Amino acid sequence: MAKQKGIIKLTGKIGDLSFYKSKDGFLAREKGGVEADRIKNDPAFARTRENGAEFGSSASSGKLLRDSVRTMMASASDPRVVSRLTKLMTQIKNLDGTSARGQRNVGVGISIPAAKALLKGFNFNVKAILGSILYNPFAVDVNTGEITLVDLVPINDVNSTPGATHIAIRGAWAKVDFATGETDVQETNTINLPIDATSTNVVLTPAGTPQGAGTDLYLLMIEFFQEVNGNQYSLKNGAFNALSIVDVQ
Repeated sequence: MAKQKGIIKLTGKIGDLSFYKSKDGFLAREKGGVEADRIKNDPAFARTRENGAEFGSSASSGKLLRDSVRTMMASASDPRVVSRLTKLMTQIKNLDGTSARGQRNVGVGISIPAAKALLKGFNFNVKAILGSILYNPFAVDVNTGEITLVDLVPINDVNSTPGATHIAIRGAWAKVDFATGETDVQETNTINLPIDATSTNVVLTPAGTPQGAGTDLYLLMIEFFQEVNGNQYSLKNGAFNALSIVDVQ
């Protein structure tokens, strides 16, 4: 592909050239490649079809996870989270050691410890990595979903963004079945604290126990706010907020 230069930017088609806008700017590319019908039916493209099927499955698994925590992601994600999560799901899919080629999937791959290790620590907002923001240790009770932070002193233990006066901390316990597509998410209470030297024991307790089968995911989120005349406002629509998968079972 080629980048468009000049004052006038084009979108659409002219002859065999396609002009379009992407996250990387205005681009142009020439029509080419193999006809879709041939890819679908020609035995020579069997491997291509298998790769496409597995990629689609991985992308769907990433969407399933994103949809399950969308209420939290709405204020803590980056523009590349879809592609980053699809890449991660592809790596997990590759760990499926039992399914035939073209049928490997995340639902099988996630069952092994190495796959869970890949998912643990995933940050939905790469511009706000939880480990670079929160310095206070936290503990996750995988039986109850409770997350605790002992003696949290925001001014010392949180790398706050300029202009922030308060932080809000919350968590979630999600059960995601990548095989069936079923999910259940139980969010915790939210603890709102001023960014000062006060020490607080933070206890985040899920509203209930998520039902169903699948993989247990535990998430922790930190949001930044600025208080003006008694009201708190999110900074830059959540650009500095962190959301991370802190444990996987």
